[in-house]
Amino acid sequence: MLDLLGRGTAHTCDGMTRRDLLNVGSLSAVGLSLPQLLQAEQASRKDQDSDRSVIMIFNLGAPSQIDCFDMKPDAPAEIRGPFKPIATKNADFDISEILPEHARLADKFSLVRSCYHTAAAVHDTGHQMLQTGRLFTGGVETPHAGCVLSYLRGRKTDLPAHVVLPEMMGRTGGNLPHGQSAGFLGKAYDPFVLNADPSKPNFKVPDLLPPSSLGEVRLERRRALRDIVESKLSAFESSENAKLMSDNFQSAYRLINSPQARGAFDLEKEPKTVRERYGMSRFGQCCLLARRLIEAGVRFVTVNTFMTVFDEISWDIHGTKPFASIEQMRDQVAPMYDQAYGALITDLEERGLLEKTLVCNLAEFGRTPRVNPAGGRDHWPQCFTTYFAGGGVKGGRVVGKSDSIGAYPDERPVNPSEVVATIFHSLGLDLETHLPGPAGRPFPLVDFGTKPIHELF
Repeated sequence: MLDLLGRGTAHTCDGMTRRDLLNVGSLSAVGLSLPQLLQAEQASRKDQDSDRSVIMIFNLGAPSQIDCFDMKPDAPAEIRGPFKPIATKNADFDISEILPEHARLADKFSLVRSCYHTAAAVHDTGHQMLQTGRLFTGGVETPHAGCVLSYLRGRKTDLPAHVVLPEMMGRTGGNLPHGQSAGFLGKAYDPFVLNADPSKPNFKVPDLLPPSSLGEVRLERRRALRDIVESKLSAFESSENAKLMSDNFQSAYRLINSPQARGAFDLEKEPKTVRERYGMSRFGQCCLLARRLIEAGVRFVTVNTFMTVFDEISWDIHGTKPFASIEQMRDQVAPMYDQAYGALITDLEERGLLEKTLVCNLAEFGRTPRVNPAGGRDHWPQCFTTYFAGGGVKGGRVVGKSDSIGAYPDERPVNPSEVVATIFHSLGLDLETHLPGPAGRPFPLVDFGTKPIHELF
């Protein structure tokens, strides 16, 4: 906040201090009216918010709200499941015993326990809605929130504005888009995708390396030759296709040729103790890499906890193969996830980055309140939990409430468009902004009337 005159001590009933009232009268001496002062404060806040970044952790597969974030210890056994709630640090909620690091850091994040959507209970639709705010209909693919930010604000440095780690979402049972592209904004605003596992020995980023047959001198020579040829093709250069080719080439060249970009992706620069604090899992090292990228100037990092619900243990706990069981969630998924999240939040705070970085943990839906005959839980979009830390969010709070068995929102229902609006709000974006949509029609950032979850801030 813009503070020109210091703090007062005696408060009026509306929260203003006596000194504030006296000082408002003196503003004219410096040429400021009260409305002008308020506008200046608002502009100051907007400038501050515009420098914020986002780490979106997308929990592909969908964690069980009842077994993790919204426990129902008084419900019947077939509802409450096998886990017990534990107390949290300075927070208005309990959390599952399988997430002890979350409990330790609960004063840093806030839960939204009343999320829901009305689309089909399949992974793809939830992926779309929670990352774009909309379901893809009529062939219109709404861009991912990170791609929107990339379009509106561009890159800060040689690094891309939006990065996806470790790779794009894979097969999850449907044939629909997952919502991680730039959609109608065009491929120029697609995210940079790591396409590598940072937990592997000798990890390298494929797209940061020139082809093995090209040395740096030859790469520079080819770039110069290309510039000469293009200078003779002005008619071609005026076309949209040529512009896209040129922009993509320049972006790729800038990335390959940037010591800053190569350094940001180099996990070998981190002490071994730091890497181990995050955990040497794929997800743990992606969270560490996300912190490094944010620190280096990337505006938006999307971390996919898992790539698919097949062929790997994930949050998708149906209880029978090829899916996971509740026990596998307890023994494999939760410890890995809990360790990495705890390290990320702690690291961001210690480095002074948490206030400037919104960390949002999202999923495509929740799980059925009742345990199924296989001992697992199935898809349930009618009620689930998301949570937020940093980026102006006040920690230790609960927004919304589910019913007694975690089946439906009981208070303050929150839909996916409000979740995405909350991300844009944290970034200081005007929700009434329009994007260039299909056929050149203006396309609103969020649907008319959509508001962010103000209770978080």
